[in-house]
Amino acid sequence: MANSSSSVEAIKNELLTANQLQKPGESSSFVIFGASGDLTKRKLIPALYNLACTDLLPRGFKVFGFAVTPMNDDSFRESMREGVRASKEANPYDVRIWDEFAKNLHYITADFQSLDGYKQLKDRLEESEKGSTAGDNRLFYLATPPGFYADIVSRLGSSGLVTKHGTSQTGWTRIIIEKPFGNDLDSAIALNTSIHKVFREEQIYRIDHYLGKETVQNLMAFRFANSIIEPIWNRRYVDHVQITAAETLGVEHRGGYYEGAGVLRDMFQNHLLQLLSIVAMDPPVRYGGTSVRDRKADVMNAIVPINPESLSDIAVRGQYGPGQIEDHHVPGYRQEIGVNPESKTETFAALKLYVDNWRWADVPFYLRSGKRLPSKVSEIVIQFKRVPHMFFHMSPEDQIEPNLIVIRIQPDEGISLRFGAKVPGPEMHIQQVQMNFSYTDAFKAQPSTAYETLLLDAMEGDPTLFNRADAVETAWQVIEPLLDIWKATKPFQPFPNYAAGTWGPSAADTLLAKDGRAWHNLHSVPVAQAQTSISLDESGEPMGSRRSQNDAVSTTGTTTPSGGRSLA
Repeated sequence: MANSSSSVEAIKNELLTANQLQKPGESSSFVIFGASGDLTKRKLIPALYNLACTDLLPRGFKVFGFAVTPMNDDSFRESMREGVRASKEANPYDVRIWDEFAKNLHYITADFQSLDGYKQLKDRLEESEKGSTAGDNRLFYLATPPGFYADIVSRLGSSGLVTKHGTSQTGWTRIIIEKPFGNDLDSAIALNTSIHKVFREEQIYRIDHYLGKETVQNLMAFRFANSIIEPIWNRRYVDHVQITAAETLGVEHRGGYYEGAGVLRDMFQNHLLQLLSIVAMDPPVRYGGTSVRDRKADVMNAIVPINPESLSDIAVRGQYGPGQIEDHHVPGYRQEIGVNPESKTETFAALKLYVDNWRWADVPFYLRSGKRLPSKVSEIVIQFKRVPHMFFHMSPEDQIEPNLIVIRIQPDEGISLRFGAKVPGPEMHIQQVQMNFSYTDAFKAQPSTAYETLLLDAMEGDPTLFNRADAVETAWQVIEPLLDIWKATKPFQPFPNYAAGTWGPSAADTLLAKDGRAWHNLHSVPVAQAQTSISLDESGEPMGSRRSQNDAVSTTGTTTPSGGRSLA
């Protein structure tokens, strides 16, 4: 018994400390293909700078940019400095830290398909590694358009830049690959096949930045390190699950890419299905790459295949038209640069899925994502079943609503619980109140960015938060029937079918209304006013979280005009 108890405590400790960033034990050379692009300047270098600010980069760590844009070491460093200073995610600019960090930034001007560039890269890496006690540890990052992935990997192999088995007596080699990983199932399988000719699966880190977010990682700690949560995380108590990734932005300068992708490829195949797998997975044996990824794969394999005959009951697509975002007029999708004026590409989708296993049978998972929606928010909502018998004398003042756990992924990372409490006074009236946990308030620090976490994990050789080949292919299997159907048929409702600044087409509301449910669209309590204990003022509202008199929480968790009730 003592050994069993110790084992459980060890697993809990692993989960609780899993997202604490650790300094890699070995140094490495970090090679970025596509280093002149937007991703490097906005995300990768700011993340590495943040790690330098907190002394989490190993001594001797070097970055080599590789791209066709003409630059030298000095101009590359200046370009990256501008990126860090402009970044909202980077730590405050410190000239001393930057100068120390920047001296390890280097650049190679070369075409991705030219062998001369790879020879130059090899020469510079070997020169840099001379006399190093860390060995020739190399981490390659593909921050290029997906069409270059196979060519770059092939040339890395033919140029002798990859150790044969991923590790050697003198060092290791790993590669990080950005999404999208393929455009459909066949292309994903073909890409995996070509990469496996050069890299073993253990060397391949398919990155999904959503999995590096603090709240996503803490979802596992919330579930598996708290004995009061896991027993109710199943079909007996949960009515349904909602996963939302909403953006206020349009396609911006990505119109050409988005025309060939759409929201299903851009968000569902990776981000949303990954979140679903973490919400629904069974407890892993331990916190580690194989165990966690095995349990996630079990969920993906248990998703009930999409039935084309019942498509209208499980899927909705939409495309935004002109509208208002934060009092500014914005164009419709078809007016964006690089977009076909008669485009049928979806910018919004909602999907109802089921996970066919003992834990989740008959519990619907509602997924939605879209552009030009009213709020930028990513969250997971767990709605529990209603109480089986209500013995209170109900009046119009009472709000008897299902309990909710809302896990906010971004912005304002945190977790909230909605439950009913008695309003102060001589009579029994029920008011819904919120108990909120904010990571920023609780830990007095901003969470690390997703790329900080994921880059450190790759340096350490921890694949837990990265996608495995089988998971990528299974995700494509889930959505490919829907892609095929939507490609072959015209939209039932002509596009555009929702105005920018709204929560998508009306059919998305109908999708849940047919099941007697509704989307959770707004936080009931601002996170800035979050509390870890509940106090009620004289009106029955939680103190410090008074809503506008024009707002009242509906019976389904959405916000409706004062006095109104959702019919769903």
